[in-house]
Order: sequence, then structure tokens, then C-alpha cells
Amino acid sequence: MKSVALLTPLRSVLILSLLIISIAGASFALNEKSLAEQMGNRYGDDGRALFNAWRTLINQGVNLAEQEQLNGVNDFFNRSIAFRTDLQQWQQQDYWATPLETLGVGAADCEDYTIAKYITLLKLGVPGEKLRLIYVKAQIGGPHSTFFQAHMVLGFYPTPHAEPLILDNLITTIEPASKRPDLRPVFSFNDAGLWIGRDRESRADPGARLSRWRDVLTRMRTEGFHP
Repeated sequence: MKSVALLTPLRSVLILSLLIISIAGASFALNEKSLAEQMGNRYGDDGRALFNAWRTLINQGVNLAEQEQLNGVNDFFNRSIAFRTDLQQWQQQDYWATPLETLGVGAADCEDYTIAKYITLLKLGVPGEKLRLIYVKAQIGGPHSTFFQAHMVLGFYPTPHAEPLILDNLITTIEPASKRPDLRPVFSFNDAGLWIGRDRESRADPGARLSRWRDVLTRMRTEGFHP
């Protein structure tokens, strides 16, 4: 009788845990289905198709090695999304789109590519501390050019103080930062911190200092889409 008394609570806990897992999985699936319907209603068949392709990317990539995930995500957005300025797409000087907006319109500028890649890699299970959105000055016109333009890329840091790999919409390959002398870092950030230049320590709360970052995160939650 004593052993039965001990096993019964264990069975109950196990059954309850399985129910919770099943309910969570069902909710996640229903949320994805709801988002797909919203994408179709808002952006038409093309927006829904690109959203479904993005879901497939995540479902197929979740168990891959990190380097394969980086390559897959970088290729997906660089090939599937057309470059378009904020003035052309949003009639605004500087608008940071959510990943769903980027997928819906099929177009982006550098910030939008970077945000979409960042969120997608988080969904694939890449730890947030390995990723930073990096605001840079990009040298345009070759190594002797004196023209620099504001630009944003995504950095992947294998370890906290390692040289980052750069995911960029300007080129198709992922290169270490030392191979991108055309990029001069100004500041970088993620959900946890904000770094100036090449500093190793965070100096501020990005949500407090970057209003556009705070705004795009708020709009993601409004869409029912959570990083």
C-alpha cells in the first residue's frame, strides 16, 4: 500500500506535465495558424506564402548546428526579401519594421533585414547573448572611398569576447569582422545591453535608450508575435 501511495502522486504529476506540454504545443500551433491567416488577410497570398516559408525554415532548422542556422537564415532573407528604402516602402525617413511586416511586404532596408535575422535566430534557439544588432558606418565605393553611409548588420559572437561573424544584406557570405574593413562599428545592442564601439561591457539599457527598438518590440507583441 505504501508503494502505491507514492506512485499515485508521481503518476498524477507526470500526467499533468504531459497535459501542460500538449496544451502549450497546441496553443503554439494555433498561434502560428492564426498568424498565417492574419498574414493572408493583411498582405495577400504572397505575404502568407513567405510567412509559411519562414515557418518551414524554423521548423527544419531548429536542430541544426549554429553555423548551419546562421547560413540558412542569412540566405533566406537575402534571397527572399528585396531591398527597399523606408521612404519607398513606408513613406517615412526611418522606420524599423517587425519581421512579420518584412515578410508581408517582401521588402526591407538594412535595419529590417537585421531585426528579422535576429528574431529568427532566437526562435531557432541561438542564445540571445551571442547575437547583437550592430550599427555601423559602411564604406561605399571601395577601400579608397571617403564616403561612409549609416548601415546595420547582425553580429554572431561564438563566445562573449570573440570576434563576431557578420550577417549582412550587402553581401551573400558570412564573414568575420576582420574581413569587413568596410564596416566601422558605432554601437551594438540586443535585448540585454548596449555597447559603444568595440567596448566589451554594456553601457545602457537598449529599451531605455533606443526608442525605435522599444517601438518595434511593442509592435511585435501587438501582432501576437513574441520573440
